[in-house]
Amino acid sequence: MEKSLSAIQKEVDEYIQQFKTGYFSPLGQLARLTEEVGELAREINHYYGEKQKKPSEETKEVKEEIGDTLFVLISLANSLDIDLTESFDTIMKKFNERDADRFERKE
Repeated sequence: MEKSLSAIQKEVDEYIQQFKTGYFSPLGQLARLTEEVGELAREINHYYGEKQKKPSEETKEVKEEIGDTLFVLISLANSLDIDLTESFDTIMKKFNERDADRFERKE
């Protein structure tokens, strides 16, 4: 079953709202996002780069790290009342107009 961005945002909000703390501050969430992107970069480097994982390091999947990053990004958007569908539509319009001729298209 596919989920819309608004349904995903609602699910994350329902999860967060069950805790007294609620959403962390935007700056705190940005710090968490930076941490998660760093963990994603580390896993990408282990799987596709030159840096081998140490035997003592926990095995993690790239998709898990992407999920962690996505969760924090959605939390940040929710805390700032940003509709991700609207945000996505805006950026795709920009890419499709501004960058229409930027890259060579497939035949």
